[in-house]
Amino acid sequence: MVTVKPLWIDDKAFTAVQVKLPKTNLLVVSNEVGYIMCGALDVDLLSDKLYEREIVAGRAVGVKTIEQLLEAPLDKVTIASKEKYGWEEGMNCKEALLLL
Repeated sequence: MVTVKPLWIDDKAFTAVQVKLPKTNLLVVSNEVGYIMCGALDVDLLSDKLYEREIVAGRAVGVKTIEQLLEAPLDKVTIASKEKYGWEEGMNCKEALLLL
């Protein structure tokens, strides 16, 4: 099952997507600038092989719901996220999204 919902954090609009898969969930919160998602995100691929695209993204691990994702610390972020928006590992995902 796929669930797509609008999500407002303060005055900023995002889209929350949850894909229920066998034995796991894929979770993403995004807007037109960037996104955060669960541990399924391959940050190294985005930062290394796709560096020229300047993808703004970060991941949090150990989360099972969108609410948990928003409250979790960022485990890893892309180079573009650091350079353009000041994201750092350990930063709260919700706080990172508000910087976009």
